[in-house]
Amino acid sequence: MFSFFKSKKDLAETDETPAKSVVEPESQSEESISFASRLKQGLSRTRQNLGKQLSGLFGGGKIDEELYEELETILLTSDIGVNATHQLLENLRKQVKRDALTDSIQLKQALKESLIAMLEPLAQPLDTTAHKPFVIMITGVNGVGKTTSIGKLAKFFQTQGHSVLLAAGDTFRAAAREQLIAWGERNNVTVIAPDSDPDKKSDPAAVIYDAVNSAKARGIDIVLADTAGRLTTQLHLMEEIKKVKRVIAKAMPDAPHEVLLVLDANTGQNAITQVSAFDDALNVTGLILTKLDGTAKGGVVAAIAGQYPENPPALRFIGVGEGLDDLRPFDAREFVEALLD
Repeated sequence: MFSFFKSKKDLAETDETPAKSVVEPESQSEESISFASRLKQGLSRTRQNLGKQLSGLFGGGKIDEELYEELETILLTSDIGVNATHQLLENLRKQVKRDALTDSIQLKQALKESLIAMLEPLAQPLDTTAHKPFVIMITGVNGVGKTTSIGKLAKFFQTQGHSVLLAAGDTFRAAAREQLIAWGERNNVTVIAPDSDPDKKSDPAAVIYDAVNSAKARGIDIVLADTAGRLTTQLHLMEEIKKVKRVIAKAMPDAPHEVLLVLDANTGQNAITQVSAFDDALNVTGLILTKLDGTAKGGVVAAIAGQYPENPPALRFIGVGEGLDDLRPFDAREFVEALLD
């Protein structure tokens, strides 16, 4: 069972349910309205792919088996996945029968509400107030945007009033150290990094260990620890990242408090395989889905939910652009409204 696949009862008994969410409601704020606009723009490729087809399908006419078959094809080709597609169609059939719907125009709103209901369990805000420092380990395959996500997370947490420290634990990629230091300078936060001498190979676990101890000494609120990208098939590297997690626990027994897996939306259905592999190795507690603005595969969010209908993972953040403020907590209704508007 996935460590982040918790029932509502489990959540009520653990630290996952904050007494007060770090992310305050801001549905009426200018910032929220601005992000809703950016989200809609960021999802434009997926919306064009999915929305245009649905508009043609829901243009009027009777609801019959042919319509359901066409809808199934549209959903599957939008990377929504087999499980999620079947779940959505089943829910739609029940609603059509229950509400005596007869015209296909009525199905658009029904589909929207069914999709929101499917995705809402993924929207679990991250509470970082239970521990200090709160240590977040960032992982994922090569090229998904881990280091960039860390820079944006640092900015996000700073806007929440938290102090942040970055740990440059990706000691394998040549430019990773410099990239994270640049993000640190941009956000005015300290970065604990390995020696810049290319002849000295630094141990990533040791770098993060030092970062956690430094954060404890300085009274820092949040530690964001970068790790080297690795393929799920590179078993020896997966063993190395397990070691990193064990060493973090030596610096702080209950750490890391969050293990975030970064996923690239462009990978579509392969994201589900990555979730499974990394959770087996690290007990992943949350997800970050990046690059939604560069793909027509935004339906993968539903695919993830459909894969785990009982206890879906916590989709902590989504990325819809290149700006510092374009990585934000996932909101199911906001996402679906931007997707199907």
